[in-house]
Amino acid sequence: MSAERLNSKETNEPGLPFHEPSTPLPHSEPLKVPPHALRTEITAFIGEFVGTFMFLALAFAGTQIAVNDPGYQSLSGDNDPAPDVSKLLYIAFAFGVSLAINVAIFADVSGAKFNPARRVMRMAHTIVAQMVAGIAAAGFIAALLPGPLTIATTLAPTISVTRGLFLEAFVTSMLVLAILMLDAGPSKPMYVGLSLFVAELCSVFYTGGSLNPARSFGPAVVVGFTGYHWIYWLGPLLGAGVASGAYWVIEFVRHERV
Repeated sequence: MSAERLNSKETNEPGLPFHEPSTPLPHSEPLKVPPHALRTEITAFIGEFVGTFMFLALAFAGTQIAVNDPGYQSLSGDNDPAPDVSKLLYIAFAFGVSLAINVAIFADVSGAKFNPARRVMRMAHTIVAQMVAGIAAAGFIAALLPGPLTIATTLAPTISVTRGLFLEAFVTSMLVLAILMLDAGPSKPMYVGLSLFVAELCSVFYTGGSLNPARSFGPAVVVGFTGYHWIYWLGPLLGAGVASGAYWVIEFVRHERV
């Protein structure tokens, strides 16, 4: 067969096998974390730390100012059975506005959770960031402002540990439900802040208004732990679980096809 016919046959028979240089299969390569994913997680950690620190430091400062006012009356009724409503409003406002501002700032950075009781994804390193930030914020306010640190969450003498536990769970469930049910948008930080504001109004006199393990853990590390400190972990976790369950049921019923 001539070279011309051979070449013609090869060009006219596209089905002839053609072998490419072999390449290793994808699964044979070692697994690597994409650089962009690592940067995303580092950014989330930094965002949670800075956001939690700023949120709690501002709220702690407002609480410290209210409680250490020269005309001080015990918020928990130790010296006067009647609550000092003006101080309670001051503290609740400080917490609510601080949360609203920092959620607006850090929502696009880390999701702006600032609360270990709400974590599902990225649980390990964001919880570490929040707890360390809570300690740092308490230590910062203790060093920055004069007077003893009086921002620790404690129960009023008139409420039992069990009631305190369920009050913390109830107000936390309201806060978490507001976060889950509201669509993301420019107004969401305001509504989240308002939900914390009303939750603080309903709980700060009796329990100190924790709603957040990081909020209670930080000051406790600085000034000492109470024997019932565990309620500030279990209560918010129970409340977050109830809110998540209610949200799941609502979404299931809403999107269920008949």
